[in-house]
Amino acid sequence: MSLLLTLAFLFFVGSVLGWCLELLYRNLNRRKEKMVNPGFCTGPYLPIYGFGLCVLYLLASLEQFHLIASPFWEKVVLFLSMAVCMTLIEYIAGLFLLKYFKVRLWDYSNLKWNVNGIICPAFSLAWAVLGAVYYFFIHPYILEGLQWLSRNLAFSFFIGMFYGVFIIDVVHSTQMVARMKAFAEDNDVIVKVEALKAHIRTVRENSTAKYQFFRPFRTERPLAEHLKEMQETLEKRLGKR
Repeated sequence: MSLLLTLAFLFFVGSVLGWCLELLYRNLNRRKEKMVNPGFCTGPYLPIYGFGLCVLYLLASLEQFHLIASPFWEKVVLFLSMAVCMTLIEYIAGLFLLKYFKVRLWDYSNLKWNVNGIICPAFSLAWAVLGAVYYFFIHPYILEGLQWLSRNLAFSFFIGMFYGVFIIDVVHSTQMVARMKAFAEDNDVIVKVEALKAHIRTVRENSTAKYQFFRPFRTERPLAEHLKEMQETLEKRLGKR
């Protein structure tokens, strides 16, 4: 298969597996709190993990050129490179959303040595661990999976359907972000997406309205009203401190 098709397949797999990983992590982290969709899009995928898996694949593929003589140091440099590249992807994506759209999808502000609340050493270490897991337990089987894919055109059609739905979803989500950006610029604030989803869920459950896990921003009221309520609640909490 061509490199383009390989990366398209890996983006699909990484986005879906990343969503599942985030769902599991947040479920363990939230304890008795009710779960919310970990993604910003409606569907079960996180694009940042899709890009990440493509990068991990490309870095691991460089090993065939034996750029470093020592196998030990080759692995060390490889895992460090994976951690740095994944951290850069996280930082660039987070900074772009923060500076341009005025939204924050994740917040590491409470962790030590964080940078703008977007990246921190703890999660860079986590990326290095995930890189090692990928290298030892996933990468060796990637080529086998790609060969299987080339022999099963039905699954190729399924991936094509994924990208069709994914593009529509991204367009819809971008429109949602544009509305958040307008509110953020009018009120000179940064919208914390996770807090907004939790707020909408609480409002809907208190009004006995059915909450939809895969449509966390669905509401009968204008989104701006929820943003305003959430901002007022945060200001009251800060005022009590």
